[in-house]
Amino acid sequence: LPPARVQGYFNVWPTFARDQWETLALEEPEYRCLPPSPAAIDRMLETMRWMLWLEVEQRHLLWMRAAQYDWQDIARRFGCCRTTAWRRWQKALQRVADELHGGKHETNQNRVGQP
Repeated sequence: LPPARVQGYFNVWPTFARDQWETLALEEPEYRCLPPSPAAIDRMLETMRWMLWLEVEQRHLLWMRAAQYDWQDIARRFGCCRTTAWRRWQKALQRVADELHGGKHETNQNRVGQP
């Protein structure tokens, strides 16, 4: 015979139907976004133009990160480790920042206080 074991916790209460007003508190509220203003649309179009400064892979990387993909998923998509994916993401952001500052490509050696 198998060894005797303790049964553990269990529930003997019957399930019961809730009233409609009780179930309202359990439901997630539905949030609807307001339509964007014309100024917001213009700002969005301007930032979309910034993406044209990047290569296709850099665009995909930035969009995946903007969509809050996990670094592990991004690394798997690009076939590299998480650190390399993060470095490529930083490089793409730096490229956009450099273009916004007039096309000056600043390296670590040109920064003040860096060896």
